[in-house]
Amino acid sequence: MARTAAQPTLAPVTDDDRPLSALPSPAARVAAFVAILLGGFAGGLIGYTLVELQCSGNCDVALGLGALTGAVVAALGMSVVAVLVLRAVGEWRQIEQRERAGRP
Repeated sequence: MARTAAQPTLAPVTDDDRPLSALPSPAARVAAFVAILLGGFAGGLIGYTLVELQCSGNCDVALGLGALTGAVVAALGMSVVAVLVLRAVGEWRQIEQRERAGRP
C-alpha cells in the first residue's frame, strides 16, 4: 500500500492523550545531582574540620574517616531533600495542568 498525501501518518497528541509522567525534566535531575554532590562536599569538609579541631598528633586515618562519614551522611540527607523537591515540582505541574484544562 502506498501512502497518499491525504492520509496523515501521525495524529496530534493532546494533554489528555499523553500519559501522566512523574519523571522530572533533565535539567531538574541535573540540578538535583549537583546539589547532592555539593552537599556531600560540604559534609566532607565539615567532618574533616571537626576531627582536625579535636585531634592532635598523627590523625590521618581519623581525618579521612571524619571526611568520609561527613560526606556520606550529608549526601544521603541531600538526596532525600532532592527527591522530595522533585516530587513536589511534579505534583505542582500536574495541578497547574488541571487548572488550565478547567478540571478540579
